[in-house]
Amino acid sequence: MEQGGFLLFLGLVTLALIVVIMPFLQPLLWAMLAAIMFQPLFRRFHERSGGRENQAAIATLLVITVAVILPALFIGSAIVDEAAGLIVAFQEGDINVAQWFAQVFGALPANVQASLNASGWGDLVALQERAQEFAQASLGLIARQAVSIGGSVFGFVLAFGIGLYVSFFLLRDGRKISAAVLHCLPFERPIADRLATGFTGIVRATIKGSVVVGLVQGALGTLTFWVVGIPSALLLGLVMAIASLLPAIGPAIVWGPAALYLLATGAIWQGVAVIVSGVALIGLADNILRPILVGRDTGIPDWLILITTLGGIALLGLSGIVVGPLVAGLFLAGWGILAEQRDRAPQP
Repeated sequence: MEQGGFLLFLGLVTLALIVVIMPFLQPLLWAMLAAIMFQPLFRRFHERSGGRENQAAIATLLVITVAVILPALFIGSAIVDEAAGLIVAFQEGDINVAQWFAQVFGALPANVQASLNASGWGDLVALQERAQEFAQASLGLIARQAVSIGGSVFGFVLAFGIGLYVSFFLLRDGRKISAAVLHCLPFERPIADRLATGFTGIVRATIKGSVVVGLVQGALGTLTFWVVGIPSALLLGLVMAIASLLPAIGPAIVWGPAALYLLATGAIWQGVAVIVSGVALIGLADNILRPILVGRDTGIPDWLILITTLGGIALLGLSGIVVGPLVAGLFLAGWGILAEQRDRAPQP
């Protein structure tokens, strides 16, 4: 009873701690991810500073702030401005989706037009309503997120400060904290070590393979759209970065329709430039960068990565891009360890 009572106490106090830190769960999560990703940089600064941990952690935080946080805030504000401008343009009728569709529809072959008419996709009025509803809903989501952040500036600044503050200690004391956590886990030490290795490996592979590659593809798409003169290039680049999470088609669902519209409206060289960039640059970026950045297979099937990533985004927002595949990786690792133990167990 005493042992059971102590375990019950541990469970309750752990649950209470989770409830208390719940408002800052996402800043803590991103602080942990930053500490894992930039731990090699911290070690390099640590060696050059002669073993001064505080100075190495501060230098690493400065690099994170200058190279990651400030550009993200600047680009995010520009994307929000573009989204707000498009919402106003839709509401005031400056953007005529029906006219755009008519131009593209008229450039299609006659048999394709007949097939679209038979399936109901040739109704300009209905398509205009659907397209405008979808666009305003998508753009409105971005605008609402910006308003929610701006409406609670104190909360945003507080969460941002907590994230940086915790990152400092996780960078400086990460090894000690991880060793203490592994020692306290109610697992056999070899199992805990394997799970910890899988945890860090999946985090790094997910961020490098999904986030970094998506950002590169989005940046290439933004540059392409800016060169050919397509408006709201940053916003389309963001959509392309998110679409890169989808296997096979990925960013093509963004640059493909853009190229089709340019060709249908007579902008031949612009449309060809978008196609060439989409195939030769954006499309190959994933095949070239992912093996270099990830380095090895995470052991998670592509279809499971897609489902868990989309499910994680639906539950946690941007944090779900990492949390979803992380849960899938730990799930597969845990069941794999159980299967190995069962195979090694003596048969009756």
